Amino acid sequence: MTLFSTGCPKCKVLARKLDELGAQYSVVGGDDAVDAIMKQGFEGAPMLLTDDGRYLMFSDAIAFLRGGCV
Repeated sequence: MTLFSTGCPKCKVLARKLDELGAQYSVVGGDDAVDAIMKQGFEGAPMLLTDDGRYLMFSDAIAFLRGGCV
């Protein structure tokens, strides 16, 4: 998985959740994260790219992780 993060509070919450679950993920930050988020048509951060190719914003990413999809 890949976490696109600007370092905002929601980004930190999602990173913490990934860490708690022991998920393997990489982080894209800064302008690269903003560019990738905008390219997908989203306007906020964070964005999670799942292993199956889905782009999820914060609420959907949390629900995905709560569903045990790690």
